Amino acid sequence: MSDDKVYSGIMKFGETTNSYDADGELVASLPVPPMTLEELNSTADAFVGDLMQTPPMVSAVKKDGVPLYKLARKGIEVERKPRLIHIYSFRFTNYEEPFGSFRVACTKGTYVRSLAHDLGQKLGCGAHLATLRRVVSGKFDVQDAIQYEDLLQLSVGDLQKRVIPFLKLAA
Repeated sequence: MSDDKVYSGIMKFGETTNSYDADGELVASLPVPPMTLEELNSTADAFVGDLMQTPPMVSAVKKDGVPLYKLARKGIEVERKPRLIHIYSFRFTNYEEPFGSFRVACTKGTYVRSLAHDLGQKLGCGAHLATLRRVVSGKFDVQDAIQYEDLLQLSVGDLQKRVIPFLKLAA
């Protein structure tokens, strides 16, 4: 959980939600300005590097021992302290208004929902996260994964080759 991550997903431009994702309630709807994939990536470049990011209200971050999402469900919004994160890369691979497909590599603690929201604010039209998939977590890459049904068909020898051993801890 403490390692860097890579995500792929889709942002929807022109709509802002209270949770910064598709599950939230629509807060604002604005026209999406004409933009190309190149212009979108140019705007995304501003988010690469060290950033101070404020966690969304719908998050597991705790305030006085209470997860923020529980407060958000009660309609309570509290001040949240920005946290240092790092975005290694942030690229859009496709854009067909109002949807943009992207890939982002970042440090732990990065809220991609907040990244979508902040990008939408910078563009002046709002945005929210429509879909998200973690594709890399530390040394684990989804490309190395195997379907459960295929796993059941492996011989013991082939299965042993795929098992990642736990480190033996010194007593």
